[in-house]
Amino acid sequence: MKCVSLDLDGTLLNSLHEISAENKKTIRMLQDKGIEVILNTGRAYKDVVKVPGIRELNCPIFCVNGAVLYSKTGKLLYEATIDISSYKEILSTLRELEVGVLVYTNHGGFPSTLPPLHSKSKEELDTLFREFNYDDILNQEDLKIYKLIALVHYEELEKIEIVKQALSSRNEISFASSFPNNVEITSIEAQKGKALRRYEVMHNLLFEEIYAFGDGGNDLSQFEVATESIAMENAPQEIKEKATIVTKSNDEDGVSYAIRHILKLV
Repeated sequence: MKCVSLDLDGTLLNSLHEISAENKKTIRMLQDKGIEVILNTGRAYKDVVKVPGIRELNCPIFCVNGAVLYSKTGKLLYEATIDISSYKEILSTLRELEVGVLVYTNHGGFPSTLPPLHSKSKEELDTLFREFNYDDILNQEDLKIYKLIALVHYEELEKIEIVKQALSSRNEISFASSFPNNVEITSIEAQKGKALRRYEVMHNLLFEEIYAFGDGGNDLSQFEVATESIAMENAPQEIKEKATIVTKSNDEDGVSYAIRHILKLV
């Protein structure tokens, strides 16, 4: 069985965070041929299904870098969480480094998830992170921590490497960057590539060919398990160098172009 695994932001979605008619058409053609199409994203589930047209694609949705897996019908299949004690230590480290912190949980994102912040100014972000009381998160009932995001302003990118170095000795977590100015921290079991293999086992499938599309550092784990890894033209150079194929940009229907004209899957 063939599988096409699609990142969302910067890949399937254009710069307006929309799925083009061309990409939708191509996905349906893949499904008609019996090819499994999976949405494999760093977004939380609620942020995924808010995108117009997502639900009608009828795809499994892997969220939070493979930490939370949902079926085509929205049924929760799997969760990989960060232990609360580890969370407290990681949060303390990030606060000491004076970076913004987003916390993804089973109760939502605190103080927000990432997509709503893209339009915020530096001043608005600084106020958001300074005023939020992170202790309140621990008061949530039956709390599950899926991911933390360390976020910096683009003029402070040197802090990203400092964050990675500060966390490098922790063998219970995995981290990658979906954008140059963040570090996404999850359980070691939460990786996009591992999620694909886990889904195979759960459904007694064998993906003989995997075509993984992405544009960020959190896509590299799915590139590693892929038959062909496809980076978008808008991806950073280091991501393109890790891919076997580079397609057109997310604003030029690069997903559809690769599937039709390079891979010739339809």
